[in-house]
Amino acid sequence: MSRIDTTFAALKTQGRKALIPFVTAGFPFPDVTPELMHAMVAGGADVIELGVPFSDPSADGPVIQKAGDLALSYGIGLVQVLAMVRDFRKSNQTTPVVLMGYANPIERYDQKHATAGVSSPFVRDAADAGVDGVLVVDYPPEECEAFAADLRAHQMDLIFLLAPTSTDERMEQVARVASGYVYYVSLKGVTGAGTLDTDAVAAMLPRIRRHIQTPVGVGFGIRDGATAKTISQVADAVVIGSKIIQLLEHAPRHEVAAVAQTFLSGVRAAMDA
Repeated sequence: MSRIDTTFAALKTQGRKALIPFVTAGFPFPDVTPELMHAMVAGGADVIELGVPFSDPSADGPVIQKAGDLALSYGIGLVQVLAMVRDFRKSNQTTPVVLMGYANPIERYDQKHATAGVSSPFVRDAADAGVDGVLVVDYPPEECEAFAADLRAHQMDLIFLLAPTSTDERMEQVARVASGYVYYVSLKGVTGAGTLDTDAVAAMLPRIRRHIQTPVGVGFGIRDGATAKTISQVADAVVIGSKIIQLLEHAPRHEVAAVAQTFLSGVRAAMDA
């Protein structure tokens, strides 16, 4: 079992749901990410989604785009992101870490680090760093079966997005290659857009579960403990990103970790209430 599978299995026996915070690697300061990851775990995070900065993030709204631009200005790329995960793993061997991003940085990494006999240097190096899953926004399931198999061979999961517009056929395609969990994008649009319709989410999840056996996380539009609690009653996981980025944007360096931990502690308490 992967670390993600182990985590969801343990939560299920406890009757609890996963809290999955997202933060852009290298934001808001280039050296703060490992410390921030530990603080999020202390605040109740069960899985951490770590955004890989990219210049053309098609699924990200203005808040996360701005965070990515700042990280890029610091020179944060995939090499640095993997180093951050290695640092985190020095004292945390249990909390799953998922890299969320786009195809271009991965494929460029493979080109630059090509090694004879190695199908994907990225997969090799991500596994060595302690990564547990990868969510590549622009990898359609029908075109990455070999990539998914390579990840599974290295005890990592390939995670996919589903949307309100996803057809039954698309869900079946995702089901064939997805592992770990799937991420249901609860809104039509980019991250941070619109207002979450919890009734619509509750109506959609049974349809998703007819096709997909892995846990289902819900994100895009969850901004507080009350909404997280409502979503956790129907989903297996709650994903929060843009709100965390907003809270951290203007925090002084020495307060970044505490701000994230305090916010997540409140969300965790609401979900567990």
